[in-house]
Amino acid sequence: MGTAWREARELVWASRGRLSVGLGVMLVSRLAGLVLPASSKVLIDEVVGKGRAELLLPLALGAGAATLVQAGTSFGLSRLLGITAQRTITEMRRRVEAHVARLPVRYFDSQKSGALVARVMNDAEGVRNLVGTGLVNLVGGVVTAIIALSVLFWISWQLTSATLSVLVVFGGLMAWFFKRLRPIFRERGEIYSQVTGRLSEALGGIRIVKTYTAEKREDLVFTQGVHRLFRNVAKSMTAVSGFEAIATVIFGLVGVVMMLVGGKLILSGAMTLGDFVMYIFFTGLVVAPVVQIASIGTQITEAFAGLDRIRELLAVPTEDADADSRAPLRDVKGAVEFRDVWFEYEPDKPVLKGVSFRAEEGSTTALVGSSGSGKSTLIGLVTTFHQPTRGTITIDGRDLATVRLVDYRSHLGVVLQDNFLFDGTIAQNIAYGRPGASREEIVAAAQVAHCDAFVAGFADGYETVVGERGVKLSGGQKQRVAIARAILADPAILILDEATSSLDSESESLIQEALAHLRAGRTTFVIAHRLSTIRSADQILVVEDGQIVESGNHAELLARAGRYKELHDRQYRHEADRFLNPGDVLLSVEDLERLKSEAAVPVTARPPGGD
Repeated sequence: MGTAWREARELVWASRGRLSVGLGVMLVSRLAGLVLPASSKVLIDEVVGKGRAELLLPLALGAGAATLVQAGTSFGLSRLLGITAQRTITEMRRRVEAHVARLPVRYFDSQKSGALVARVMNDAEGVRNLVGTGLVNLVGGVVTAIIALSVLFWISWQLTSATLSVLVVFGGLMAWFFKRLRPIFRERGEIYSQVTGRLSEALGGIRIVKTYTAEKREDLVFTQGVHRLFRNVAKSMTAVSGFEAIATVIFGLVGVVMMLVGGKLILSGAMTLGDFVMYIFFTGLVVAPVVQIASIGTQITEAFAGLDRIRELLAVPTEDADADSRAPLRDVKGAVEFRDVWFEYEPDKPVLKGVSFRAEEGSTTALVGSSGSGKSTLIGLVTTFHQPTRGTITIDGRDLATVRLVDYRSHLGVVLQDNFLFDGTIAQNIAYGRPGASREEIVAAAQVAHCDAFVAGFADGYETVVGERGVKLSGGQKQRVAIARAILADPAILILDEATSSLDSESESLIQEALAHLRAGRTTFVIAHRLSTIRSADQILVVEDGQIVESGNHAELLARAGRYKELHDRQYRHEADRFLNPGDVLLSVEDLERLKSEAAVPVTARPPGGD
C-alpha cells in the first residue's frame, strides 16, 4: 500500500501545474453551482412571499449567468485534465515498457509475453483517475460539501446535526467498502493478464493449434479464463450494487430526518419555507458530492490496484541497473576467454562446471555435444543473457562483468535456427541492427546473403511485408534475411546456433556460402548438429554434462578417437544407412565421395534404378 501511495504522490506532483489550474477552474465551477440553490430562498420568501416582482429578472439573469459559467468551466476542466491524464498514461506506459525491455532474459523465461503486454497497456489506465478529473472532482466534491454544510449549519444547526449523524455512518461504510474492493480489482488485473497471455500464445501458434486440432482445447482454456474474469467482475458488481443499496437507504433516512425535524421547525416558526427549500437544495449539494466521492473512490481504488502491479514490475532489477558503475567498451577485436566458468539456473544444480577456453580474434569455435549438455547455456553466457555463477568471461582481456552490456552487445550478431522477423518489410528487417542504413547498403548485404533472388520475385521487392514472425517467407528465405541482417550489422562476434539444420539442400548450399562470407574476419561461435558444417572451425569444443571433455580441430579430434569421433561416426553411419536402405533417396555423387572419405563404415553406391 505504501509504495502505491508513493507512486500516486509522484504522479500528482509531476502534474502539479495543470492540476493546480484545474483545481482553480473547478472551484469557480463549484461556486457558480451554488448560485441557483441559494437563489431559491430569495425567490420563495421575497419574490413570492412578499410580492417583490422587481427582483425576479435580476435573480433569473444571475442564475442563468452562473449556469453558463458552470458549463464553460466544466468543459475547460474536462479538456484540461483529460489531456493531462492521457499524457501521464502515455508516459507511464513508456516508462514501464522501457523497464521491461531491460529486464534479464531469465525473467522472460518465466513470464508470458501477453501478460506483460497487459501490464504495460492496461494497468496504466487507472492513472487517469489520479491526475485527470477524478482526483480534482474528489477535491471539488469535498470543498462543495464543506461549503454546503456550513450553509446548512447557518440555516439550522439542529436539522444539520441530525442529518450529519446519518452521513457519518455512510462515511464509515464507504471506507470499509473501499478496503474490501481493492483486492478484487487487483485480482482482476492478474486474471486479465493471464487470459491475454494465453490468447496471445494460441494466436501466435495458430498453425500448431490447427495441426493438432486443438481448437476446442484452446476454446476451453480461454472459456475457463474469461469465466474467472466474469466471476471477479460479478463479485465487484455485487459489492458495488450492495453499497448503492445501502446508500439509497442512508439517503432515504436523511429525507425522513429532514421531513420530521424540518417540518417541526417550520411549524414552530424557527424556519421559513424559503429556508427549508434552500436547505433541501444545499443538502443535495452535500449528498451529491458524497455519492460522487464514492464513485470516484471506486475508480481510484482500481487505480491503486494497477499501481500496485506496476510497482511490482518496476521493482524487478534491470540487467543494466549498474551501468553507471561499469566502464565503456568502444572498440572490440573479438578475443573471448572463459576462465573456470560455472553457471546454474537453480541453486546447487550447476549446468556448466569449470569451463575454460579461449577463442582468438577472428577465429571460429564450434560447440558439439548431446542435447542438454550445456551448449546453448554457454552461448547464453557469450551473449551476456546470463551471468556466470563463478568464474570470469573476458572480451579482449577485459572482464565482461565490468563493461557496459549495451556497448558489448552492439558488437554482437546472431543467426539462429528459427530466426525472428518482425511484421515489417524485408528492408526493415535487414536494417534492424542498423536502422540508419541506406537502401544501397541494405541491397548489398542482401546480395551477399543471396536474398536478391527471391526478393526479385515479389511485386513490392524489398518493401514486401513479411507478416508476423516472417510467416510469408519460407524457412530458407527467413534464414537469408537473418544473415543479411547480421552482415549489415557488421558484428565483431557472431553467434550461429543451428543456422542450417532444418533447411533443404539447395537453401543450405546458398546459406553456407553466405555464412562463410559472414564469418570472415569475425570471432564466431557455432552450434551445429551436422558435423560436416564445422569441419573448417579453428577449434571444436565437445561439451558433455556441462564440461568440455575434448577440444581441437576436426582432424585432431578424429585422430584422438574419443567422444568427437564417436559422434562423427554415429552421424555418418546414420546418414549412410538412410541413403542405402531400400526406398530411400539415392546418394548423389557428392554425398558418396564425402561419405567414402569421412565415414567410418564402407559405403557403396547403388546403380541408378537398381535395388
